[in-house]
Amino acid sequence: MKRYVAVAGTIGAGKTSLVAWLVKRYGLVPFFEPNDENPYLADFYADMSAWAYHSQVFFLSHKLKLHQELLASDEPAVIDRTIYEDAEIFARNLRLEKKIDKRDWAVYERLYEGIKRTLRPPDLLIALTCSLPATKKRIARRGRAMEKEIPDAYLRRLHKLYETWFTSYDLGPIVRIDTTKLDYVEDLVDLIELQQTLDAALRGPTTIS
Repeated sequence: MKRYVAVAGTIGAGKTSLVAWLVKRYGLVPFFEPNDENPYLADFYADMSAWAYHSQVFFLSHKLKLHQELLASDEPAVIDRTIYEDAEIFARNLRLEKKIDKRDWAVYERLYEGIKRTLRPPDLLIALTCSLPATKKRIARRGRAMEKEIPDAYLRRLHKLYETWFTSYDLGPIVRIDTTKLDYVEDLVDLIELQQTLDAALRGPTTIS
């Protein structure tokens, strides 16, 4: 059984639901992304150019704390979104959109690369993907006020960055799961298929895609 599992994926891909299932199925200790604790998040969604750097540095620092706590634990654990995504997906996207300027980005990159070298990567990365229409439906269904204002273009860029990152991921084993039509909360057939896939991935060394 893998000791340190990470669940990665864009907004609305089903990470939180899957983490809850992994906790119940395999007895993993969960570590969750600190969205509600970010004091810059509301300001960021209101004015991305003014608050992008502040918000991303907060996520990076808090995610470092989560990873350190996870690695210090003797119990098998699962983390909802990795520190790698903070930098290589969300912060990079904001840099490409010029929401983070060149000077701040250089500082952020140096900080991230230094942190990355100190952390052991997950024993297994579970990479979740879903279509943009499915993402939008899930965002609307869960009703988070700040997420409702996210432009389609922003979500589309995140999807592309995730695909690039998943394709080039080389830190360890990865299993990719398309959740567009997968309902592992309500559908028993989907749940059985998911269970078979993850039983094999969590207990074996192979990469599944």
